[in-house]
Amino acid sequence: MSAARIPPIQCLLTFEALARLRSVSAAADELFVTPSAVSHRVRQLEQILGTKLFGRADFSLTTEGSEYLAHVREGLAALGRFPGRDGGAGKRKLRVAVTPTFARSVLMPRLRGFTDAYPEVDLTLQVSIPLLDVVAEDADLMIRFGTGRYADVEHLCLMTDEVTPLAAPAYLRGHGPFDSIEELLQAKLIKSPLEPWRTWFLAHGVDAPEPAEGSSFNDIGLMCDAAAQGLGVALVRLKLGQPWLENGTLERVSPRNVPSPHAHYLCWRTGTMDRWECAAFADWLKKSLV
Repeated sequence: MSAARIPPIQCLLTFEALARLRSVSAAADELFVTPSAVSHRVRQLEQILGTKLFGRADFSLTTEGSEYLAHVREGLAALGRFPGRDGGAGKRKLRVAVTPTFARSVLMPRLRGFTDAYPEVDLTLQVSIPLLDVVAEDADLMIRFGTGRYADVEHLCLMTDEVTPLAAPAYLRGHGPFDSIEELLQAKLIKSPLEPWRTWFLAHGVDAPEPAEGSSFNDIGLMCDAAAQGLGVALVRLKLGQPWLENGTLERVSPRNVPSPHAHYLCWRTGTMDRWECAAFADWLKKSLV
């Protein structure tokens, strides 16, 4: 690219600030310019590029805007590294607390997309199970599984899911099929406080209590592993159980799915999204799950 085609640095800084803050006045305050200057710089950048960067009045990015933002942030980070300084010294640190099976089944298969787009960010993943009070208190961002009624943090819904019973093929051959709730109640039901069986029972019009007996696990991945070993039938969220379904170690017991009463939420403390690396991760994660 020739020098004449490189956008002015003030336009790039303004674009990054507006994409992160999603407010003209907030971007103007951060850059010490007027709101009209922010608008003018963004229009100038769009004219230079020949494409729209923002799609709506809430300053959500277009597809082209999201792609260009990754390049702009990478370029600005590179310009912030000074000669002779340790190559890792200028990296931004981002700590994310994530539930175990969400990390393995959902996040890890997609994570290369974030690290490729933001090589200037050092990401640390920490295991957290907030529903059971196992938390990573020093995390910048937290992925929680629950009802979404969080008074202590700001949050957005990342992913809803549906549940269905799963079991090992050998277990189904030896003990199934389970064509009714009554037959299912005679099976060995694997339990988890994270996914109560009453969700399944009530959806079928049966007011049965949680199983009094049976193995219990406080991690969905361990529960899936237990079911794959033939310990019984597990009620599993389909998106989290996809790896076991794909490799054939678990099979569906029923063709029906039932909405889970819980969902996965990205949570953060007030002010966290002022850091561009946190806002970038939140934006990337939400879009990668669509």
